Formats: sequence, structure tokens, C-alpha cells
Amino acid sequence: MVATWPEPIVSVQALSQTGLSTVPNRYVKPVHQRPVYNSDQSDLDMEVPVLDMRDVWKKPEGLKRVRNACEEWGFFQVVNHGVDYALMESVRGAWREFFDLPVEMKRKYANSPDTYEGYGSRIGVVKDAKLDWSDYFFLNYLPSSIRNPSKWPSQPPKIRKLIEEYGEEVRKLCERLVETLSESLGLEPNHLMKAFGGEDKVGANLRANFYPKCPQPHLTLGLSSHSDPGGITIVLPDEKVAGLQVRRGDCWVTVKSVPNALIVNIGDQVQILSNGIYKSVEHQVVVNSGMDRVSLALFYNPRSDIPIGPVKELLTEDRPALYKPIRFDEYRLLIRQKGPSGKNQVDSLLAST
Repeated sequence: MVATWPEPIVSVQALSQTGLSTVPNRYVKPVHQRPVYNSDQSDLDMEVPVLDMRDVWKKPEGLKRVRNACEEWGFFQVVNHGVDYALMESVRGAWREFFDLPVEMKRKYANSPDTYEGYGSRIGVVKDAKLDWSDYFFLNYLPSSIRNPSKWPSQPPKIRKLIEEYGEEVRKLCERLVETLSESLGLEPNHLMKAFGGEDKVGANLRANFYPKCPQPHLTLGLSSHSDPGGITIVLPDEKVAGLQVRRGDCWVTVKSVPNALIVNIGDQVQILSNGIYKSVEHQVVVNSGMDRVSLALFYNPRSDIPIGPVKELLTEDRPALYKPIRFDEYRLLIRQKGPSGKNQVDSLLAST
């Protein structure tokens, strides 16, 4: 992996704050990649499922709802999930305070392509690539041995403590969700966790996203279309400003946040493990001309150094292994090198027929 970016990094937030009236060309997406807004989302079939986890964990009806959401959407919102609501609000507010700091203070945490840890404004190292309209802060969380507190922001003063508390509560939720996914596939509760490498070996990263106001939101994206490379992702959305869109067939569905909900989406590794029964689904983020937006994603991933392939218990004569095994550390390099690229990554692992 290269150690430096191919071009100087520009803070999109700082760019937005200059009051510019047009989007610089390097952020203007090709016509076929520009945002699409569905005029009518009133049909319930066009809304991401909302699951009450208190009901889900009363089996077996809840497991059927999880399976349907994972097969048909790859996304669902969860309420009564066990993560403290006040903590959710506090950690989101702390990250907003961080992004409101002077750019010189944030640049002390500037990241590089070799680890991505720290403050940044681009994904991928392809020179002259079209960039996304966003800034972010990426940090390592699990296993605890890879944490580097010096990389974590120290301002606002409470942010490190909040990261720790929020990360711990979401970790517990992820463990329970992986168990639920395993059971919904008809496997033993601990089967997927074992395939991930075990609770004490899994990886987790946190990414805080800042999507500044944009003078021409119809020309660009806050985050280009992609599926997540890891296991599962837990998103704490901005409840005041919608932006996350999920692909459903030929449509893009804007997720309508439910109060105090977290958004869960299936990553490529679960698609591989389930042999394509569960789908990691393309999603993207649109931006807004009048309001900026903050969200927080925790990526819960398999151990990085073991091959991940379809679970043998899910293979049949009619449905043999669809994917070639690959180590997660090798797999995630694809997105770090090329940036978001739809479903190209996981499709590249399809076994030859």
C-alpha cells in the first residue's frame, strides 16, 4: 500500500465554508453516477424495514423478520437495541464539535493511505479520481491491541471517553446481532462468530462522517455507491438531515430515520459466509444545499488474517460455493486502493462456473 496521497488533500468542509457557488470539477460525478431521487416513496415496500429488537429476540417469529430483511434489503433499522439513547446523542454531538474545530487543529490528525486512521477527505489512491463531498475521521477500535489513543482526537475534551463508551455498547449489540444472523440462517448461535475468528479476535473500526453543505448537490455525492467490505455495519444517522440511500432494484431509497434507531447493514463478508443468501447492498450518501450532516459508522469485521469463505453447512448440490475464500486484510485493500465501486469487489470473488 502506498504511504502518501496522489494529490494534496483538501478539506471539503473548508471548501464549503468559502461560500463557493459551484462544485469544483474534481467533485462532479459522471452523469450515470449522479444522485437519483425517487419522487414517491409512500409505498411501504419502498421503506427500509424497522425491527424492534425486543420482539426479534423472542424467537422464532423475530428470526423470520431478520431473515426477510437480510434477503430482501440487506439493511434494516433497529429500535430497543440496548444502546443508551443519551449516549448516542452525546457521541454524535461530540463529533459535530470536532468537525467544527479550525481546520489547522483537525489536520494534526491527518491520515495516510497506509492505515487510513485519522482525519481525511478521500478514499482510494487513484490519481485524478472524482472525489466525494465529505470529510471523515477513521479510527481502529478492535481488537484493543491495535488502538492508538494518540490517533484519537483530544478535542472536544469528552470525545475520547464517549468513543470508548459508545464503542463498547455497540460492540455488545454487534455480538448479539451476529448470533441472531447465525440463527436466522439455521446455524448454531455461535457459528458465524466462530467463522469471524471468535469474539476476542474480531476487528472493528469507527468512522465519523461529515457531509458539508453543497452548492450543487445534484452533481456530486457525499459517499459514492458501494457495499461495505466487512461483516456488519452499525450506523448512527443524523436524525435531522436525511442522506443515506439504499439501492432497491433500479431505485434509490432514501432512509427515513426513526427516532433513537440505529441502522444495520450486511457487509460483503456476511454475503460470502452465507453463500449469497444474505446480500450486502449498494448504498450511497446524497448531500444537501442548506444543511450539513454528521453520521457515525461502526464496522464489525472478521479477524483479518483467516480465509473467509461460504459456510459448508449452507452449501447444497443445487447451490455450491459461490465465492472463493479470501483473507479480510487482503479483501479490504481493494476499496482502500480504488475507492467505492459498487459491488465490484465481492463480485470479483465469484467462483468460475
